Amino acid sequence: MKFNDLNIYNWKQLDIDVNSLWIIKERDKSGKHKNIYHGNFIPQIPNQLIRRFTKKNDVVLDVFMGSGTSLYECELLDRKFIGFDINQNMIEYVNSQMLNSKFNNYYIHYCDVTNETQTKIEIETGLTFLNENKAKFILFHPPYMDIVKFTDIENDLSKISDLKTFVQTFINVCRNTLQYLEKNRYFALIIGDVYKNGEVVPLSFYLMDAIKRNFKTKLKGIIIKNIEGNKGKLGKNGIWTYRAMNSDYYIFKHEYIFVFKKEF
Repeated sequence: MKFNDLNIYNWKQLDIDVNSLWIIKERDKSGKHKNIYHGNFIPQIPNQLIRRFTKKNDVVLDVFMGSGTSLYECELLDRKFIGFDINQNMIEYVNSQMLNSKFNNYYIHYCDVTNETQTKIEIETGLTFLNENKAKFILFHPPYMDIVKFTDIENDLSKISDLKTFVQTFINVCRNTLQYLEKNRYFALIIGDVYKNGEVVPLSFYLMDAIKRNFKTKLKGIIIKNIEGNKGKLGKNGIWTYRAMNSDYYIFKHEYIFVFKKEF
């Protein structure tokens, strides 16, 4: 296992979760982690993935950085980091969070990752800044179509309501970025499903299938994550339970984490 620093001889003491079901009690709120941005993923996800699939000083690329969750984990775990977001407000927020940090092995910038030329420039600038040639791990945590609209920018994925258009746009993002991931290294897609027009749209599986159809990869894991402390969806007496019982749907409490190995 040359792609991580885990001491396999001490495997019983490691808290790396290798199961396909992750039940997480509550969001980690330590350090810089603040739940101030709708849609940011819980820190335990990048923490687990980064420790499992990278070594110290490896480059982690996050192309939908949001409020900086994965950056703060890279700071904690001593990994190099490149992060992009189409929301300039988030770039400024993350920069403000890092003002007093001694960690400087990171490059973050505004970037429309649907734009091939812009993405190429920013990734290559980030790699040059970090004195690296390739990323060793990539995180994809895109918007769940237009469920939450993050900006009014034309190419923001959170403005796409049509499933076919969203899937193709996401594949274009992968095409623009996966070329910078070293061969035989790993990337992860963190995604949930959506409810539209009275039915579940399994967005997660559409994207997983599209990756398999368009890129030479091996699917190494399908992980279901459930966080127990999911705001208003707790317990049997919440308003979400009432609404579900009064209708015919089930409450979303899970997300999927798809782990792929790049073979091109």
